[in-house]
Amino acid sequence: MPERSPEWRELGHYGAAGSGVAFAEATISAAWNVQGKSERAAFCEEARRLFEVDLPFIPNTITKRDGVSALWLGPTSWLLVAGGASPLADFAAKRDALNALGGALFDVGASRSVWTISGTHAATVLASGCPLDFHPRAFAPGTCMQSLLGHVNALFVRNEDAFIVMVARSFARDAWHALTESAVQYGYDVRPAASYSANGRDMTFR
Repeated sequence: MPERSPEWRELGHYGAAGSGVAFAEATISAAWNVQGKSERAAFCEEARRLFEVDLPFIPNTITKRDGVSALWLGPTSWLLVAGGASPLADFAAKRDALNALGGALFDVGASRSVWTISGTHAATVLASGCPLDFHPRAFAPGTCMQSLLGHVNALFVRNEDAFIVMVARSFARDAWHALTESAVQYGYDVRPAASYSANGRDMTFR
């Protein structure tokens, strides 16, 4: 029996008559975890050469270039994400180049589910299942944070017009149910999937 399509691909309007929230799957062409020591200049220079983007060294910040977003995960860990064509190719060769300088590279693209969430009640819906403060003063556009969504570990990205949420694929249904249960009172739309956007503007709630 074929596996049921995920609920986030069942397009339409749900819940109350209003449309306070919009969800859309964000498709990614690559997601790579880079690990290494930021104090090693040779490692940082090689990462810049390989991925054509600077790794961010300030906690919870993001750098972007040519379709690649580099997200700070920790003092020695970053996530590179691309929605379309990008320098994130030739994984094995780039992994070996980083290994030679004491770094590491892991392909985590197949293990992530990603959604863009927008609308007037998007922050309220996220806050209902997460202890983070989603006000722009505490969570500014262009930054990222890690926390829980219900009982699921999640990575949150704040764009100018939307939020992006990434969770482990094995817990995606649990996270989706938590989000939609909170959104149903405001009315929510499930929209067609779109490529992961560094700015989120192409998926803005209208």
